[in-house]
Amino acid sequence: MKKDLISNDVQLSPEGKLIHLLGLEGLSKNHLTHILNIADGLIDDAGNLKKSKALDDMSVANLFFEPSTRTRNTFEIAAKRTSANIINVDLANSATKKNESLLDT
Repeated sequence: MKKDLISNDVQLSPEGKLIHLLGLEGLSKNHLTHILNIADGLIDDAGNLKKSKALDDMSVANLFFEPSTRTRNTFEIAAKRTSANIINVDLANSATKKNESLLDT
C-alpha cells in the first residue's frame, strides 16, 4: 500500500488505540510490542498456530497487488484459525482496472 494511504489517523482511534493494522510505519514501540506479544500467544510449543477466538467477530481483508497464491493462502489460513471473517481482494481483477481509486475499491 502506498505510504500516503497508511496514516495513524486511520489506524488509531482518537485515544491512540490500534483499531486497524494497515502497516507498521509510524506505530509506537508500545503498539509493536503489543502486536508481537499477541502473536507470540497464538503459537503453541511446537511452533504451530493454535486455533483461537482471538479475532472472533472481526474481519481481515487481504489485499494483493500481484498474484501470490502461497502467501494469500497462508494469510487466509491464519485468519481462519483465529476465527476471523476473511475477505480476499484480488486487485489485479478489481475496479482499479477502471481507474477507480484503491480506497474506493
